[in-house]
Amino acid sequence: MSETQTPALQYRFDGPDDAPVLILGPSLGTTWHMWDRQVPELTKQWRIFRFDLPGHGGAPAYPGGSVTELAARLLATLDAVGVQRFGYAGCALGGAIGVELALRHPERIASLALIAASPRFGTADEFRQRGVIVRTNGLDPIARTSPDRWFTGGFAAAQPAITEWAVQMVRTTDPGCYIAACEALASFDVRGELGRIGVPTLVLVGSDDQVTGPAEARTLVAGIPDARLAVVPGASHLVPVEQPAAVTDLLVRHFSTAWQPAYDSITGQVAIPAAPVKPVLAAVPPQTGPVAEIAPAAAQPEALGRPDPYDAGLKVRREVLGDAHVDRALASADEFSGDFQEFITRYAWGEIWDRPGLDRRSRSCVTLTALVAGGHLDELAFHTRAALRNGLTPNEIKEVLLQAAVYCGVPAANSAFRVAQQVIREETTPEE
Repeated sequence: MSETQTPALQYRFDGPDDAPVLILGPSLGTTWHMWDRQVPELTKQWRIFRFDLPGHGGAPAYPGGSVTELAARLLATLDAVGVQRFGYAGCALGGAIGVELALRHPERIASLALIAASPRFGTADEFRQRGVIVRTNGLDPIARTSPDRWFTGGFAAAQPAITEWAVQMVRTTDPGCYIAACEALASFDVRGELGRIGVPTLVLVGSDDQVTGPAEARTLVAGIPDARLAVVPGASHLVPVEQPAAVTDLLVRHFSTAWQPAYDSITGQVAIPAAPVKPVLAAVPPQTGPVAEIAPAAAQPEALGRPDPYDAGLKVRREVLGDAHVDRALASADEFSGDFQEFITRYAWGEIWDRPGLDRRSRSCVTLTALVAGGHLDELAFHTRAALRNGLTPNEIKEVLLQAAVYCGVPAANSAFRVAQQVIREETTPEE
């Protein structure tokens, strides 16, 4: 791999050189080996391109903090090896990368399969909290609980070798790259854009997936104009590993029959056939439910002039303090306090916290010190949580409070240590 301004991804090819390219994208915490049992059958028709996320599977640890950035790295890697047009199947985070490609680079994708995917993965708070856990405790707590999220209980009990493989796969991931990937999922939200995906799409989900289950799959099918749903019985989140034969069969059927022709090199246009009546593409045996109705894409109004800092402020406020905290604050606002909530969202968060002059880690350090000096212990509690989300470690928060003890006074720092210690215990203790 050559190092360029956009770092390349670690990749491998399998299958005949002259076959059309089919890309298989991995989920968070996995490597390209999650697709091993699909490759023998898929290489009969396609040249398979698999890649590892940054810091996964021994790949170089160049963290990618957004789905957009990860998709750009994938395209740069494909450009370097001469792959211009391809089919794409991705699981979870790999599916999000596929959605990004279909939305921003539709001319590159001939057909799409989204596995255990969602237009929005849980809540931003959940993934940023996971980043706090990893930053404080390393990846071992996440690794030990991964089989519970990825597999059904029966499969995990019957396949101890695969379960241990899953644990070790997460455990050997670079922590910084894992945290960055959590941030990528936290900020991913394409619910209002699904109607612009113009390639044939298979949405595939395990019937027992508790992470991104059938409800999320049906949201994708409802929003994507040419999408079909397949629900695989007896499978959880990592469905290609748990039910490899069913997934392989579904991928072969989809990519064999739904491969959109390339753009005409002269006119720049492509003939798109009329969307078919949307049947359910069922796993064998057929056990899928009805496909949800297609919803039109929401119209996006064009912004005029300088944007109101309120929207940017609300976004930053949620990213720093968490959705739960902001939702409580806004829900409790009434006629008396509503103007104040609008004021701090627009000016504290939209004007100050969103300025480029300091990064969020630095702003957290400044804010903690100011709150110690003012004795504002209630705000110190939730800004300690915010500091952890912004990337400060418990040891770095301790250093900030020690510095504050010198310049703000020992009694103030004593109270601050008591508050921060409790918050850090709550936020960094892994769930069993």
